Amino acid sequence: MAGLVTSSELLATLRNKATQLRIDSVRATSEAGSGHPSSCASAADIVAALFFSVMRYDPQNPKALNSDRFILSKGHAAPLLYAAWAEAGLFPSTDLLKLRTLASDLEGHPTPRLPFVDMATGSLGQGLPVGVGIALNAKFVDALNYRTYVLLGDGESVEGSVWEAVEIARQYELDNLCAIIDVNRLGQSDATMLQHDMEAYRSRWSGFGWHVIVIDGHDFNAILRAFDEAAQTKGRPTVLLAQTYKGRGISFIENKPDWHGKPLKKGEETQKALDELTKQLTSNGSAPHIARPSPSSIPSRSIGIMPPAPYKIGESVATREAFGIALEALGSVNPLVVALDADVKNSTYSDKFGKKFSNRFFENFIAEQNMVGAAAGLAACGKIPFAATFACFLSRAYDFIRMAAISGSNIKLVGTHVGVSIGEDGPSQMGLEDIAMMAAQPNVTVLYPSDGNSTYHLVNAAANHKGMVYVRAGRPKSPVLYGPGEEFHIGGSKILRHSSSDVLTIVAAGVTLHEALKAYDQLKAVGISTRVIDLYSIAPIDRNTLLDSGRSTQGRILTVEDHYAHGGLGDAVLSAVATEGLKVHKLAVREIPHSGKPEELVDHYGIGVRSIVETAKQLVK
Repeated sequence: MAGLVTSSELLATLRNKATQLRIDSVRATSEAGSGHPSSCASAADIVAALFFSVMRYDPQNPKALNSDRFILSKGHAAPLLYAAWAEAGLFPSTDLLKLRTLASDLEGHPTPRLPFVDMATGSLGQGLPVGVGIALNAKFVDALNYRTYVLLGDGESVEGSVWEAVEIARQYELDNLCAIIDVNRLGQSDATMLQHDMEAYRSRWSGFGWHVIVIDGHDFNAILRAFDEAAQTKGRPTVLLAQTYKGRGISFIENKPDWHGKPLKKGEETQKALDELTKQLTSNGSAPHIARPSPSSIPSRSIGIMPPAPYKIGESVATREAFGIALEALGSVNPLVVALDADVKNSTYSDKFGKKFSNRFFENFIAEQNMVGAAAGLAACGKIPFAATFACFLSRAYDFIRMAAISGSNIKLVGTHVGVSIGEDGPSQMGLEDIAMMAAQPNVTVLYPSDGNSTYHLVNAAANHKGMVYVRAGRPKSPVLYGPGEEFHIGGSKILRHSSSDVLTIVAAGVTLHEALKAYDQLKAVGISTRVIDLYSIAPIDRNTLLDSGRSTQGRILTVEDHYAHGGLGDAVLSAVATEGLKVHKLAVREIPHSGKPEELVDHYGIGVRSIVETAKQLVK
């Protein structure tokens, strides 16, 4: 607060630390021959204050339970983050000279390969949504008193995802969250829109209901007072708007354009900067005292066994509703499960979970980017987040999904209302590219259940799987095919119809599986014996079953999917079997659909029983 008195010794110590962070950032980027030293220099004073005076953490154990959390949203300033942890003693400062090399995890932008990184950053505008998730965990789920600090650049504060997070943080009154904007005036290619108009920044953040503090980002007295004020502010989050200068401390690049992402040249240029910075070090500082987190513990949480699947064969249920039932059941037996919504909980049926476990359910309103980012933040705290919305709207958050995949985040995404089978709402609401989206990302499991009981079991499998999972769920009701005791596992499939005389394998999932089963009956009636596979796990895929079935049916496979032709189930099957000489014919949606009744759209766009029967007859001539 205004009356906070800071000792001259502490101020000298922090100035030395900030200078050392600048020196280390210059050395590392010059050695690497690439990087962003000017962006590191502008934020060095803020980071020095946080790491060596403000934050409570264990320098040898970044994951300590109640440690304050720091997220570098402006990920291009990674050398500054690495220098801070080296200066705190986590690893030798000599490791900084391995920056951006294959032999080091000190990458060009931070990733969770490092124990002090919760989420990969570098694609801008993502740190604050992740910080919201981490703060939600502390306030509502674990009831811990750690604080979350997120350092953003002024350029990235234009990103819409930042303002989604700003809204949600205000809604949940996250007074344990503090954003810091490094207002250094210069973007990559030009000056930022507001440059150093700090009052314009203030009015914007104030208008969103945040507590706003405008400071000189190079004045340690002001920085420390501001962090103290933020910690004492209750009922709303705080933002520090720090006016800084890019390249601070290096006179020949300070506040000058065209230095973004440019290291100083090895040799004379680097030495000139190091000499200037070294002269700024003083001898009247001392070793900083890093406050440790307060001792805390979370009550032991036992994880139970899911009750049996609830549906009987022949019942009619939508897989989206079965997801809601499964999520509620999971919540009862697994206290690590949390859920997030984007204002469609009464359509995805995640409201069942929300009504029963209100402290583990987070409404993001119509802000899908924040929903996925907050889910990643919760996952970084050891939770198992399920984030559900219409599949088509997940495309709005695809960059967050991409960065979560890079991070190996343990989030579970559920997309409902998929394909033309949703009916009258039309093409804007039809998830027809979601399998391609999700399967394109590394190590993402893609599941597509076809009935209520398989959905129930696969949601449980998703929760127990370490890593990102996408579950595709449909809108229309469909018959239950499997008994409650049927087993489903990631990477599996089910052969529903087969005989020794089969001449064609039909592979489907979701609504088209039911169409394939109808087609089976019609084909059988005219003497064509087919094999039908429920490919409920698309990634990873059951290659052995596909190969065995294809070879047993004269090398013929027909895939049918309520998805665009590119990148969906058919392409997954083709990739799995193409090297073995099997022929794959794909039925899929091949044009932008129109509104209509679900059953007429399935037929009209060539993925219904009529098209399956006609195509099968042609293939087996």
